[in-house]
Amino acid sequence: MFALLFLLPAVFHTALAETVYYNWDIGWVTAAPDGFARPVIGINGQWPCPQVDVTTGDRVVVSVYNGLGNQSTGLHWHGMRQHGTSNMDGSIGVAQCPIPPGGRMTYDFVVDQVGTYWYHSHNLGQYPDGLWGPFIVHDPNYPYAAEVDGEFTITLTDWYHEQMPNLLNEYESTKNEMGNSGNEPTPEAALINASTNTTIKVEPNKTYLVHIVCVGNFPGHAFLFDQHNMTVVEVDGTYMEKYEVGNDNVRIATGQRMSVLITTKNDTSQNYAIWDTIDINMLFFDEGRNPPINYNPNVTAYLVYNESAPLPPPPVIYGFNFVDDVSFVPLDLEPILEPVDRQIIMNIDSADIDGIARFTINNSTYLQQKTPSLYTALTIGDNYSSNPIVYGDVNPYVLKYGQVIEIVVNDYHENLHPFHLHGHAFQVISRTAPNGGYFDGSYGNYSNTPIRRDTLMVQNGGHMVIRFRADNPDKYS
Repeated sequence: MFALLFLLPAVFHTALAETVYYNWDIGWVTAAPDGFARPVIGINGQWPCPQVDVTTGDRVVVSVYNGLGNQSTGLHWHGMRQHGTSNMDGSIGVAQCPIPPGGRMTYDFVVDQVGTYWYHSHNLGQYPDGLWGPFIVHDPNYPYAAEVDGEFTITLTDWYHEQMPNLLNEYESTKNEMGNSGNEPTPEAALINASTNTTIKVEPNKTYLVHIVCVGNFPGHAFLFDQHNMTVVEVDGTYMEKYEVGNDNVRIATGQRMSVLITTKNDTSQNYAIWDTIDINMLFFDEGRNPPINYNPNVTAYLVYNESAPLPPPPVIYGFNFVDDVSFVPLDLEPILEPVDRQIIMNIDSADIDGIARFTINNSTYLQQKTPSLYTALTIGDNYSSNPIVYGDVNPYVLKYGQVIEIVVNDYHENLHPFHLHGHAFQVISRTAPNGGYFDGSYGNYSNTPIRRDTLMVQNGGHMVIRFRADNPDKYS
């Protein structure tokens, strides 16, 4: 299939806010992105689900009907901070109840951000069954617009032949703990733009803004455009000072987004590979197991200069030297947040509870509440809404408005993990390498203008430190 390229003069021609309406029927369709046909969750009878393109300042109204028949659902707008509209966040059990089969909900919010985002189901493990799509917010004042001729989107994901309810039941079972050490299911394939043979038509001697979204279920991804240099200009909706990747490699975790500039060659005699691999360290080696025989974690798509020329073989990769995204510098040079008003330390690990492997934070598991946390906060009264006990066994932290919050995450688990913060973008103060040790009160060499994003991978045997200002209350008075 061919990706639709948007010319920036058409995208950025106006700053007038509009109301953008969508009417979505979420239901089952059949698709075979890697050649294996299976039911997937689509929108209006189509899969992959549509990309949303809006301009900053637009009001977005999405009427969602749950036509699945056998599952509840809901949509989270990943990275949208929802200032004043936290009830539109879409997180089941926190901001809303799930939409039952045959039910309908209208999401209505104003987009006051720019950059690359995505939407996905936030109900159980549902989105790896297909309910996700890119959400791109265009900026009439895009700082690099003069350099860009067009844009397109790349999505990266791991893919499974079995549906998620079955995989979850198998994963969260005593049989899995005893026979598989509680390890996660193994994906059958990696996909680029929901396919194993995506082609993207490009023109010679043009600079493209490429939005990259990792919509995966578990492992991170490493990707490249063969024989094309990448320049990072945005992560998770925050513009960056240009970062030339050069001969290094780029890694992206589940939930993260990134925009890069690539300039095509002034020659149409051949086509070039877009190559992606899922992290086999996360899948296997960090958990003390080997990949299955002949397991293929790679997928190749293609930059097509010449439709008459053959598609190239995938590049041969001998090793990786990953760029450290903590070294990126935000374009607005926002200074480090200080002083810190409150520090929260989270120690993550896993535990065998009643014969089932469970992840823990500070030795506690998460038990989903019967009433969404936002509903409790809005209805229980001011005398109780600041008491964490009323929110159930969800490890709650009640924050004071305006405080600078520092969160330290120590990863005692054998594997690395992505963390996503709803409602805020955070500054990354520090992050260790794998097995870099746990937080001891020192920050090492940190930037006075730290990278700001909303999703970050913490390394196994290491830690990360992030800060944000608690300026997005879930309730207003």
